[in-house]
Amino acid sequence: MKSNNKVVVPEAKEALNKFKMEVAQEVGVNLKQGYNGDLTSREAGSVGGMMVKKMIEAYENSMK
Repeated sequence: MKSNNKVVVPEAKEALNKFKMEVAQEVGVNLKQGYNGDLTSREAGSVGGMMVKKMIEAYENSMK
């Protein structure tokens, strides 16, 4: 199956990678550059979930 993920804003890719690394450190997940196939689903999910939570909080704060 072919992935349909396309970078719409190239500058955002680096910012999201930096954000992901910061969140991983915050939640205690040993994330490294490149392949992270050794992570458990729980670890990967905790990073993604926290990223979404922080993005929603930032959006809500910008609406005030």
